[in-house]
Amino acid sequence: MRILVTGAAGFIGSRLAKALLVRGDTVAGLDNLNDYYPVVHKRRNLADLQTHSNFTFIHGDLRDADGVNRLCREQKPGAIAHIAAMASVRYSVANPLIYAAVNVQGTLNLLEAARGAGPPHCLVASTGSVYGQSTPVPFLETASADQPLAPYPASKRAMELFAHSYHHLWQMPVTVLRFFNVYGPHGRPDMMPWRWTLDILTGRELTLFNGGRLKRDWTYIDDIIAGFLAALDSPCGYRVYNLGCGHPVENIAFVQILEKLLDRPAHIQAVPAPLSEPPVTYADIGKAVRELGYRPQVQVEEGLRRFIAWLRREHLVA
Repeated sequence: MRILVTGAAGFIGSRLAKALLVRGDTVAGLDNLNDYYPVVHKRRNLADLQTHSNFTFIHGDLRDADGVNRLCREQKPGAIAHIAAMASVRYSVANPLIYAAVNVQGTLNLLEAARGAGPPHCLVASTGSVYGQSTPVPFLETASADQPLAPYPASKRAMELFAHSYHHLWQMPVTVLRFFNVYGPHGRPDMMPWRWTLDILTGRELTLFNGGRLKRDWTYIDDIIAGFLAALDSPCGYRVYNLGCGHPVENIAFVQILEKLLDRPAHIQAVPAPLSEPPVTYADIGKAVRELGYRPQVQVEEGLRRFIAWLRREHLVA
């Protein structure tokens, strides 16, 4: 199948593109290579993909509606994996406008282009952050998710709602996948696992909100990709799935695992959690298990062991 992957130079997008290429699909990868974090990391991800003859990289921006339309007409994808987005809850608090421009308007540009090109099965990457702090745990896909705590999850929820309207009006097959705290090789350097690893190795002070008592449903990248592929191969009207591990871990325990693996102590500074941070993220993955056969395989200690091995293999840490 020919598949368009947006955000193909990023963390999840590049790992999805790699898995698709390995199984024999043809991939067109769109990315604008923005400098929210150092572009060298995105170029490393691209280099990993460009050894495959059935991969094509397109340097473009979702905010360019004409360019997105042209891309969909030329590529005629059988499916679109929409991973591209401005990420990070905390960055969105200081920079809300770009989240509306990229995540909301950019997604709308893509959906409109897809509508005129088939439409293909559209898989939209969302986030477990849409549940906020008022949703009972574990989070079910049927929750209203109407009280996001920051512009990032608000923009993702808007993406979901626009996608539903395109399904309702034009029968576009749409699958929304809510990712929970994804980590692992090729992860972003601004994300907690990478930052905390560097803090421990360099002896810098490591900041933990609420003394590390926040709980996060850390989900290893390979499990996320397995769930995504299962959803890609199961188009069925409009569906929403949680893709998490289903086992929240306190952040202090996460740091303690890093200390053990790195054989170094963490110098922890406990600070109050900002208003953008929910006390827990916790995916109910029952629907994905039943309908997609989704079963996370990698628990946190093994996932962090693989992540640290990758950092060292790529000479990103000592």
